[in-house]
Amino acid sequence: MHILALVASPESNIMKKTRETEGNKKSGGFPMIAKNRTAAEKNTNTVAAESKTNDEVIRKLVFAGVFAAITYVVFTFLSIRVPTPGGGQVSIHLGNAFVVLGALLLGGMYGGIGGAIGLTIADLIDPVYIVQAPITFVIKLCIGLLTGFIAHRLGHITTETSRSKVLHRVIAASVAGLSFNAIFDPLLRYFYKLLVLGKPAAELSLTINFAVTLLNSVVSVFITVILYMALRVPLKKVGLFFTFR
Repeated sequence: MHILALVASPESNIMKKTRETEGNKKSGGFPMIAKNRTAAEKNTNTVAAESKTNDEVIRKLVFAGVFAAITYVVFTFLSIRVPTPGGGQVSIHLGNAFVVLGALLLGGMYGGIGGAIGLTIADLIDPVYIVQAPITFVIKLCIGLLTGFIAHRLGHITTETSRSKVLHRVIAASVAGLSFNAIFDPLLRYFYKLLVLGKPAAELSLTINFAVTLLNSVVSVFITVILYMALRVPLKKVGLFFTFR
């Protein structure tokens, strides 16, 4: 058996060297160069992917800033103030429409943060609303997150090619986000005033808050859907349409 092993081993070594030689010929005789080329290509692809991701994040941040400015202007300068008992007030405005629109175009996180920042700043510089600024930020961020989840995670509106399906899913996401606002905005503000600020007048203003917030939400659904469907194609043409998978 030992003799057979000694006889067989040289042949095995020869066959192994032959296979290595043939492999080198197939790779041009430079196996290390081929490996280095493959590694370089992988590194290049990785760098390109990271660069693309960073560019997209920067563009989303810029657009989030744009939506923050829009929501601030719409609420501050284009709203109708309605007095409530106890010296408070609520506003008829379209700021929430742009929170939802931002979530549809930028995703729930960026759209929600942009809208929340804009409306919170509007509250902070208004003596009537300044005490409600924290609750404004939380509510508007939640509107964006809920809208974005339904539109992108469940509805995949950016990859859907059927216009009718996109329309239905945009309506569903907008209704969900603004329904959340219509219900929880008055309730959270009521408890915030009652428990944190200790204002008994909160009970008197609750009904008015519900009515005005509901009106804002209904009108905002129509505005949001119209704007999104109108902007979808132009943004694709200029390369500013973000895709979520």
